[in-house]
Amino acid sequence: MRGHWTGGRAEPRPAADAAAWVTGVLPDDWYAGPPRVTVDRDEIIIVGQLPAPTLAAEASPADRAAAEAGRIARHREQTRDQRIRFARQIEHRYQRKVSWGAACGGRRELFTTHSAPVMTRLRQPERQVLDTLVDAGVARSRSEALAWCVRLVGQHTEPWLAQLRQAMGAVDELRRRGPDVG
Repeated sequence: MRGHWTGGRAEPRPAADAAAWVTGVLPDDWYAGPPRVTVDRDEIIIVGQLPAPTLAAEASPADRAAAEAGRIARHREQTRDQRIRFARQIEHRYQRKVSWGAACGGRRELFTTHSAPVMTRLRQPERQVLDTLVDAGVARSRSEALAWCVRLVGQHTEPWLAQLRQAMGAVDELRRRGPDVG
């Protein structure tokens, strides 16, 4: 993967403009507004809001959920070939895998996602935590247990993580504006 070298690892090219570029390249009639574009160093996830289906006023919550699921399934099938073509363009431009999803009403579905392997060394107490989750049936493997733990921590520390991301963004901006030593 082409990229620039920072801190001992190769990074893909910057993708600060990815949300705008993706919004510009996708057809205007796909979503009820600009898609939500989430970028990390491995993947770009594109999730668009679909218009809610029109149902009778007396429709039950189960009927609404089924209609929303059907709307998402239709969008997934109707846009498959185009999404593949757009993904190739986006992957070439930003050197990251592209994943897709859609939201409708209260439902959100990801069609494809990229699972990036992460190498880590855990000591016995940490492995025992993962093994307990596996033994209890919370997860099928240590890998799945670790992903579960990361999601749980993310949910409970989101304000702090948001502040940390903002601070890292400020550092990145200072680096970008810094002197050229190259």
